[in-house]
Amino acid sequence: MPKYSYVALDARGQESKGVIEVASQNEAIGRVKEMGLFPTKIFEAEKVKDKGAAKKAKAPGKKGKKSAMDIQIKIPFLSGRVKPKVLTAFTRQLATLVDAGLPLLRGLRVLEKQERNRTLKDILGELSLAIEGGSTFSEALAQHPKVFNRLFVNMVKAGELGGVLEVVLKRLAEFSEKAQKIKGKVKAAMFYPTAVMIVAIGILALLMLFVIPRFQDVFAGMDMKMPWFTMFVLGISKTIKDHFLESAGVIAGVVVVFLVIINKSKFGRLVWDKFKLKVPVFGPVVSKVSIGRFTRTLGTLVSSGVPILQALTIVRETAGNVIVANAISGVHESVKEGETITAPLEASGVFPPMVVSMVDVGEQTGALPEMLLRIADNYDEEVDNAVSAMTSLLEPIMIVFLAVIVGSIVIAMFLPLIAMISNLSGGGDSGGGGGGGD
Repeated sequence: MPKYSYVALDARGQESKGVIEVASQNEAIGRVKEMGLFPTKIFEAEKVKDKGAAKKAKAPGKKGKKSAMDIQIKIPFLSGRVKPKVLTAFTRQLATLVDAGLPLLRGLRVLEKQERNRTLKDILGELSLAIEGGSTFSEALAQHPKVFNRLFVNMVKAGELGGVLEVVLKRLAEFSEKAQKIKGKVKAAMFYPTAVMIVAIGILALLMLFVIPRFQDVFAGMDMKMPWFTMFVLGISKTIKDHFLESAGVIAGVVVVFLVIINKSKFGRLVWDKFKLKVPVFGPVVSKVSIGRFTRTLGTLVSSGVPILQALTIVRETAGNVIVANAISGVHESVKEGETITAPLEASGVFPPMVVSMVDVGEQTGALPEMLLRIADNYDEEVDNAVSAMTSLLEPIMIVFLAVIVGSIVIAMFLPLIAMISNLSGGGDSGGGGGGGD
């Protein structure tokens, strides 16, 4: 009778390993579940050893046979990644093929032949080779963390163990499509203010470097005291013109330091993420997007058969906001101690009462995954409304901002001229009064 090695999680989320002697892999899965464990990996021990030895035997004969076509140029920071849109299309196509009854390996080979993205095409070839070598699909995916994140790998693993791989792949495709849709709407909403800011910076640069210096030459020939506001604007223009490269360097340095503090410092990231949640106009959108991502990710994982503790760990890593991630950590600890999800959600102050109440109902009725996905759908609609509201508010705000900046510079340049005209008018009136007395 064959021996099967297994890796499983217990009720507390602790990993345990062992070997059992059963007739088949399905029987091994059932035996591990009877032990009160959730299997994450089950494989036949003897086959793995035999295939490993076969690979070692073949390895020497392959040395030194790389052709010039095998050499690939990889650009740092860009190589090994696939766009979310391409990955979503692949997931959807693979789900369709598997659902139609096509074997997984054959489905991967079919998609490899038609794939236009070079990186994904190479990865599909490696996945096929790994599966042919005895690895499971999830194990093969885990070898490419830049393309397939923990959410993807763990959901596929749960689908393999439950025998519902095609269902899980469909859920992954739907999850990715909805996430991209929300991201696209937020990006579209940010396009207008970004464009206005770029135009404002361009106009300011034009005024400060070319227009205001002309006025400065005119004012130099005028024997009069300049208004303080005019002197202030002239001083800024002179500093920027005389020290343009230094000023640009200082601004770039400030931006780099700011980004380093945010990305590398825990405290900086915490403060920045809290600011994003609380800032007017943008805050409500960021908050709704974070809550929608949390509920959809957790609901998708749990409904796919991933253990709740493991699902919470994955959700925490993909939260995208430190404040939300800390709240999820509290939920993880609560569940680990055998308590409910609702109490730490409410205590965090991040999640609205409606979300807490719906999660509470889901826990009590045993329909938590369905309730989480329902919350996510509701928040998708709220994100649409929040983005529309933000756009409608930002348009007049940015127009007023641009008008104030440009208008202030124009006023500063015309103040001396207005003062000079007033002095001339005053002098003319005095002269006219004197003539009448004669």
